[in-house]
Amino acid sequence: MTIINSLSGKGCPIVGNDLDTDRIIPARFLKEITFENMGHYLFYDVRFDEQKNPKPYTLNEMRYKDASIMVVNDNFGCGSSREHAPQAIMRYGFKAIIGESFAEIFAGNCSQIGVPVVTASAEDIAALQSALDADATIEVSVDLNSKTATYGETTISIDIPESRREAFIKGTWNVLQLLKQNTDQINALNSNLPYRFN
Repeated sequence: MTIINSLSGKGCPIVGNDLDTDRIIPARFLKEITFENMGHYLFYDVRFDEQKNPKPYTLNEMRYKDASIMVVNDNFGCGSSREHAPQAIMRYGFKAIIGESFAEIFAGNCSQIGVPVVTASAEDIAALQSALDADATIEVSVDLNSKTATYGETTISIDIPESRREAFIKGTWNVLQLLKQNTDQINALNSNLPYRFN
């Protein structure tokens, strides 16, 4: 089981409320049959023009290269329930997201692939984004045990639904991995079901 207690890395501010899944990963990229290349398409239409030239955007700034903690605002991940959005974020290299609030399905999809999504107050998010804008080398740490996030000399309170927090710190968030590890028990149960069909 993969236990996730805490995560640390460079932070990247993605400013704006109501950033929906269509902006996170444009619909035309959903036709791919695997998630393998989704990281290339993260915020694609915001990052590139029609000639594929980079636009001025946070993720295109070299100072945020290799950032792994995304810091967002209110209602992030709203819109359609496409799981490609969390996949794009994870495959780009982000390990956790701190924000004011998240669309519920988006947050659930993130949890299912091992990306903790935690909330903090609007004031704390604004301060963190400002700090990262002023100094992109700041490391951000997310601690699910203490429900805090730390950057520089500042520690803020974070929140996450208890069921998700427990799944991360116990390593039970990966349902597929759990099923594989308990194949014998599953087969034993299946063989005793009265309504089982062969």
